Amino acid sequence: MMFVRELSLLWGGMVWLALASGVAHAQLEFEAAPIAYDTTPVNTRITRLQAQIDAGEIELQRDPQRGYLESVLKLLNVPPSSQTLVFSKTSLQLRRITPSRPRAVYFSDDMYIGYCQQGDVLEVAAQDSQQGTIFYTLNQTAPEDPAAKPQFLRDRGQCLTCHASSRTQGVPGLLVRSVYSDQGGHPLLGSGTFNTDHSSDFFKRWGGWYVTGQHGAMRHMGNVIAKRQAPEAIDREAGANITDLSPIVSVTPYLTPHSDLVALMVLEHQVQMHNHLTLVNFETRSALHHDQIMNKALERPADFESELTGRRIQGVVDKLVRYMLFSQEFALAAPVAGTSGFTAEFSNTGPRDSRGRSLRDLDLQTRMFKYPCSYLIYSDSFTQLPPQAKSAVLDKLRAVLSGRDQSPEFVHLSPEDRRAIHEILSDTLSGWKSAASEGMTE
Repeated sequence: MMFVRELSLLWGGMVWLALASGVAHAQLEFEAAPIAYDTTPVNTRITRLQAQIDAGEIELQRDPQRGYLESVLKLLNVPPSSQTLVFSKTSLQLRRITPSRPRAVYFSDDMYIGYCQQGDVLEVAAQDSQQGTIFYTLNQTAPEDPAAKPQFLRDRGQCLTCHASSRTQGVPGLLVRSVYSDQGGHPLLGSGTFNTDHSSDFFKRWGGWYVTGQHGAMRHMGNVIAKRQAPEAIDREAGANITDLSPIVSVTPYLTPHSDLVALMVLEHQVQMHNHLTLVNFETRSALHHDQIMNKALERPADFESELTGRRIQGVVDKLVRYMLFSQEFALAAPVAGTSGFTAEFSNTGPRDSRGRSLRDLDLQTRMFKYPCSYLIYSDSFTQLPPQAKSAVLDKLRAVLSGRDQSPEFVHLSPEDRRAIHEILSDTLSGWKSAASEGMTE
């Protein structure tokens, strides 16, 4: 059905490249019990919105030019300032995408929406706290029956061929990718592509994307076209520090004239953080399910937890905590700034501690965040992790923030960083203060 295009697929610039062995393993892990990804009912913002539409409580408004885009963004509280534009022709609606007609991606903490000019559908990905990323489409054409209600349709099956691989931690998820894109928007995959997140060098980011913002002497792959004869020789200088896209592409058809640099950086961090959270959830449930089967077979106590299960859980927890605390984050060589209102809008959302500090406070001078601990610690995907996993994550965080864990991967965290993050969590994360107060460094 949807999302299947040859070997690779970009969803609004987010690629799911499937390695056959990785896909087969992933499907065996989450298509069967206890995950049952395709058949277990989900509770996403899309399912809740659809229920309101079906009940007549909410009506989507359709614009002749952009279809349901603006109405959907408003109802889901997805900010237009998050807009980023991707021009590589590698998505479901690839015929609609060229460098002169890029695709727009909008996102919030748990929603991703892709829009093409005159596209057949809106593409939507929503986070479920237990099942990870769930994919939907919404038909953009006017219904023949005026009384018909718009329907978000969940994709079941084929999309996982591309959306679950080693590149997404082996779970249903998203990836931001950088490609060499020619003048028609075709990705020159033979020249290599790059997975990008907060650890990626700017030099390899945003090929096939438009980028608006200031970044000093650092260079990226955005805003430029690759030549088929020598794609690696793209002119990064020509694409640098662009704050106005209008000389390059018409931005009139879009909600804003921006493809904000800071929004792109946050997006890169966020999609992989979601993947890590889903991995911890799936691996923990799978390990405990295996124990239940073995406990019954071996007539052990029903709540017996094997040593192997403990190791499986701790392994993915350690991986999550490293990513959550921005281990190996790319150090900015110059300050960066976006062009839309995204930076202020993003920072003004979410809880603050008694001193007014927030995990959403951006630094943008030498690193992305002032207090390097992912804001998705407040998400449903984190708060509803299986108890064994959530406890292990919090224990690991306490060890790092207290200074008891001085592992090399956390050397980037100064004593001041550790203390500030601990104090913010004490005021803003339920259950943290009482459990973590002992052992913190003074």
